[in-house]
Amino acid sequence: MEKLKVIFEDNHIIVVEKPPNIPSQSDKTGDLDMLTIVKNYIKEKYNKPGNVYLGLVHRLDRPVGGVMIFAKTSKSASRLSNQVREKVFKKEYLAVVDGKFEDKKGTLINYLYKDERNNISKVVNKEKKNAKEAKLDYEVIKYNEVKNLSLVKINLHTGRHHQIRVQLSNFNHSIFGDQKYGTRGKGKQIALWAYKLTIEHPISKEKMEFEDLPEPIGTWCILKNEQK
Repeated sequence: MEKLKVIFEDNHIIVVEKPPNIPSQSDKTGDLDMLTIVKNYIKEKYNKPGNVYLGLVHRLDRPVGGVMIFAKTSKSASRLSNQVREKVFKKEYLAVVDGKFEDKKGTLINYLYKDERNNISKVVNKEKKNAKEAKLDYEVIKYNEVKNLSLVKINLHTGRHHQIRVQLSNFNHSIFGDQKYGTRGKGKQIALWAYKLTIEHPISKEKMEFEDLPEPIGTWCILKNEQK
């Protein structure tokens, strides 16, 4: 495990970069997870005895990298969780996807059903039992004609299971390297990154934005010389 990249930290919150392929929290694999990594960092940095409190406010899918925020107090955790529910808490993503878009900007609205047994989500008719509305905005930043790949910025309105991956795949623009829903880049790292996080500070109420970009190598070479 590489050294933890801390983007911001005060007495109430800590914002870090989650590398790809690390779980947000412990799961059945038993692999080292971000919650544990950040707890260990705090314990070591501040020489804290016993258990360290750290609130998990949101998650990123295991293969996805990017900005994550954790709460260092229960009050901060509660207030940030309220922001998630009230949609004050906003996550924006970058993705490298298959093909050229007809429209530079657009909104995708679908109904998704989560198949718990197989851990996948599917686009379904809205009348299906347990179907939930999923909505996102996309904006094409750049198109690479040689590779037939587009760099896309995504703003989520809802936070459904595997939402970005399912909706883009259904739109015939699957994410490069997506092993579950993709058509291209099998065996590669999924090109989906949570690059921007906007919150109100849980104590000061100040609006805060945190950004973190993936290293421009591999599929992410498309980022080179590119402004967001």
